[in-house]
Amino acid sequence: MTDSDPGTPEAQDAASATATAGAAESVEALRARLEAAEALARSREEQYLRTLAEMDNVRKRAQRDVEAAHRFGLERLAQELLPVKDGLDLAMENADRADAKSLADGQRATHQLLAKAFERLKIVEVSPLGEPFDPAQHEAILMQESATAEPGSVLNVVQRGYALNGRLLRPARVVVARAPAAEAQAAAAQAGEGQA
Repeated sequence: MTDSDPGTPEAQDAASATATAGAAESVEALRARLEAAEALARSREEQYLRTLAEMDNVRKRAQRDVEAAHRFGLERLAQELLPVKDGLDLAMENADRADAKSLADGQRATHQLLAKAFERLKIVEVSPLGEPFDPAQHEAILMQESATAEPGSVLNVVQRGYALNGRLLRPARVVVARAPAAEAQAAAAQAGEGQA
């Protein structure tokens, strides 16, 4: 037998050494890949934790902004109403000494101050006299017969409504017109004849 014969112990030792070297290289390659994967996992975990912290900061910042907007909104409302309060205080202080004309003039001036404050705050009046009744904007408190108004239209505004930036704050309380009883009966009779 020669040294190159695979069955010889020397050849088997050489093959075993080659396999061991290959396995060692394979283990080293696997270790390197494992270390790279662990480094990537640590990097992704750090990125995830930074993202979570940033999201928490954004949430807290948004909450502070909302709270500040509420405070600012109330502050603005208060600033707009202070001149109205001052006018009412002045009227109360001078009520005993003032004549009816002066009191009426003071009321008009105070009303104008309030109207200007509403305008600056974008509060608009809902006064639908003569318009068709709209249950989304009006509250019907009574129906009244009318020979002159269109049935289903607003005959009288008892209390004005108000809207803020297009959103209803309070509906207008209204009296809604309906056809007089004789006309309603005639219309019902005509409708009945048309069906027969």
